[in-house]
Amino acid sequence: MNTILVVAEHRRGEVRPVTLELITAAQQLKTAADDRVLLAIIGQEAESLASQLQWAGVDEIIACKTNSAEFEPELAEQAVSALIVSRKPIAVLLPHSVDSLGYATAVAVKGGYGYATDVFKLAYDGGALVATRGGYNQKVNVEVDFPGHACAVMTIRGGAFKPVETVAAPLLTVDDRSELSARSRPLEFIEQGGGGDIDITTVEFIMSIGRGIGEEANVEDFRELADNIDATLCCSRPIADAGWLPKSRQVGQSGKVVSACKLYVAMGISGSIQHMAGMKHVSTIVAVNTDPGASIFTIAKYGIVADIFEIQEELQAQLA
Repeated sequence: MNTILVVAEHRRGEVRPVTLELITAAQQLKTAADDRVLLAIIGQEAESLASQLQWAGVDEIIACKTNSAEFEPELAEQAVSALIVSRKPIAVLLPHSVDSLGYATAVAVKGGYGYATDVFKLAYDGGALVATRGGYNQKVNVEVDFPGHACAVMTIRGGAFKPVETVAAPLLTVDDRSELSARSRPLEFIEQGGGGDIDITTVEFIMSIGRGIGEEANVEDFRELADNIDATLCCSRPIADAGWLPKSRQVGQSGKVVSACKLYVAMGISGSIQHMAGMKHVSTIVAVNTDPGASIFTIAKYGIVADIFEIQEELQAQLA
């Protein structure tokens, strides 16, 4: 019997949707009927948050209680390491997120476990676990195996696996880790700008702008175009970091995963791994970029090698 450990991610009292994708990924690692999927949630409110984890495919929820109300990477590292020692999983799955990357490497190095990040495919080859991730700016796929390691720690790319949809009633176990301590402690949670803005995870049509926009003065032209075609204007990280659009409009690993989006128009976005983590699952992606080698074209259903300003002007002219 093998055990797969999934670590849920949560923020401000809400379990993040990517956790449901990890449950599906864990199912693909089961090779026998008695293999078990454990879902751990870590934090001061772990037991109450467990009510949001009642999903099919989970055999046991472990509410790992610590003494921190907010995410604290050192506590998470200690808690996950302790769970690996006690539960002996063959694989530990975490979201490929800012939070997980704050402690996953430490878990793997300290425990001597196998390690792979940004994994988007899981399989077995002759009984050996193989994880697939992108390489060379997503131009090739790289298969990683873990010879000599009894456990592999892997961060899973958002949008790579379909979220589980069926509810269930898994066994709940409380694991009190209040004795764990960290060298730092969170003082205050600060919501970045745009807290009262639209929730981009719920919209179906998005136009997103990236570095190709050039300068802030050009944002208004694309805002007007987005309004005219009933799209929600979003952006990649450089635009949010520059303050040209609020952080709440940022798509990607350090932004939001646009879970409900069905049509995504990427204007002047090259397609970094971090950005694609938030939108590559969208069924219809239209990319406009002057660089035919831009990574965004590897996931686009329709690619247009052109100047985004010419496309913007032509679309406005057609709508006039």
